[in-house]
Amino acid sequence: MSERRLKHWGWGYEDQAPSRDELVAAAAGIRERFGFGGEVEEPVALDEVELRAPRLKVPDAFGELFTEEHYERVAHGLGKAYRDVVRGFRGEFENPPDLVAFPRDESEIEVVLSWAEAEGAAVIPFGGGTSVVGGVEGRLGDRPFVSMDLRKLDRVLEVDAESLAARIQAGATGPGLEDQLREHGLTLRHFPQSFEYSTLGGWIATRAGGHFATLYTHIDDLVESVRAITPRGAWESRRLPGSGAGPSPDRALIGSEGILGVIADAWVRVRPRPEYKSSCGVEFDDFHAAARAIREISQSGLYPTNCRLLDALEAGTTGAGSGEKNLLVLGFESAQLPVEEPMRLALDIARTHGGTPGDPRTSGPTGRNRPPGEGFRPVGGESEDAVGAWRGAFLLAPYLRDTFVACGVLSETFETAITWDRFEEFHAETMEAVRAKVAEVCGVPAEGNGSPRVSCRFTHVYPDGPAPYFTVIAPAIRGGEVEQWDEIKAAASEAVIEGGGTITHHHAVGRDHRPWYDRQRPTPFAAALRAAKGELDPAGMLNPGVLLDP
Repeated sequence: MSERRLKHWGWGYEDQAPSRDELVAAAAGIRERFGFGGEVEEPVALDEVELRAPRLKVPDAFGELFTEEHYERVAHGLGKAYRDVVRGFRGEFENPPDLVAFPRDESEIEVVLSWAEAEGAAVIPFGGGTSVVGGVEGRLGDRPFVSMDLRKLDRVLEVDAESLAARIQAGATGPGLEDQLREHGLTLRHFPQSFEYSTLGGWIATRAGGHFATLYTHIDDLVESVRAITPRGAWESRRLPGSGAGPSPDRALIGSEGILGVIADAWVRVRPRPEYKSSCGVEFDDFHAAARAIREISQSGLYPTNCRLLDALEAGTTGAGSGEKNLLVLGFESAQLPVEEPMRLALDIARTHGGTPGDPRTSGPTGRNRPPGEGFRPVGGESEDAVGAWRGAFLLAPYLRDTFVACGVLSETFETAITWDRFEEFHAETMEAVRAKVAEVCGVPAEGNGSPRVSCRFTHVYPDGPAPYFTVIAPAIRGGEVEQWDEIKAAASEAVIEGGGTITHHHAVGRDHRPWYDRQRPTPFAAALRAAKGELDPAGMLNPGVLLDP
């Protein structure tokens, strides 16, 4: 039997790709629902993809550590942004790695780095390949490079049940590490949308956002210490619950996107698996009234696990609502204590701002109310209420985007964060700028049937501000999708930066966000980062062009 493989161009496994009949049916449904979408096109088959010849020769001295196999070079050539999926769909892999390396331990990471440096090659660390910002694509011109795939380093190495911590290798995927922690009755509880395929090392390198909408929103909050292999030796911080001893060595690696070293493993904070859970959908007539309710909840100290707001269009598009009401998806969980009381208090706050709650769904130690990652399924939800419908749509979204590409629909997102005092104006100006640019680029009216759909939701909220996440669905220009999205993305990024937001809240910088990241970061900090990279990586071999120029 052949090994199950990930699709070479899109999301999920090869055997999850819909049939042509299913795509034709989907295209008809899309046209009926959105008023746009074209005839179904087929992706370029793997054996029809043409790649440039490798500029590096597989070294015989290291066994099977390196490969130039066609599938591996293709599958490691792009990330999973819309522009990546489109190019992969059309068989356009302009920057494939010359070789792919699969280290099995730290010594083999060191071998890859030392060999590549001697060859004058670059190295791009690769976890699950789910980057949506150009973080794994080697746009390096004539410089050869190796894609270093870390997924063979996939074990939970140690568990400290007394301190509630675990040491986990960087290549462990979300389901893989959760399965291993489950044996100890523990969970990391970090469930980004890419959970099924992304890795711990990738989460740390990109400062990924996860399951918790408040309090522990980023992987930063769950990291106790990090160990990385740099071209000039191992970098390992002391394992501590906290420290005031100078700038944090862990913080320097968290969000470093592979430019300082290759993350090998990390001690992370884990917790007992939750036994008590409660979820509820709350409808609002007014989006900004809902935002004010969320602000009060986020400042109340209740710290809901889930506190995600979907505007009416987003709720209708995902099937979580009718499309006429804005929807707050609210949830609490605990390993030790019932959560009915904090849910009651949060719903009271929502009511004072005009919210209409549904019936809370509550479960105790024998309940089966599972969030993503527990009995994880890539499709569907386990309930028919608004919360279950939203959860199912959240998990399905990356799969559906492949279908949209085949059916001539542009579907992509961008996200940011902004303080509460600036949110209403920021939201209005960003929505207006993006709607106008989408209508202009797509050649369709800004309003009415067949118009583009631009919606907003909150993914995470803080006492001082929300993280708005915008979705664009519009008619694609066949053959010009990449240029089309690049124009829209540029307009969105300009609106975000000019409005005072961050160019990314949890999707990293990569190569796609570089022009706006360079404007956001302080100039002296950029100089300090260049100096650190120069000391650790004097050959400039680690992921050049991400965060810094080569």
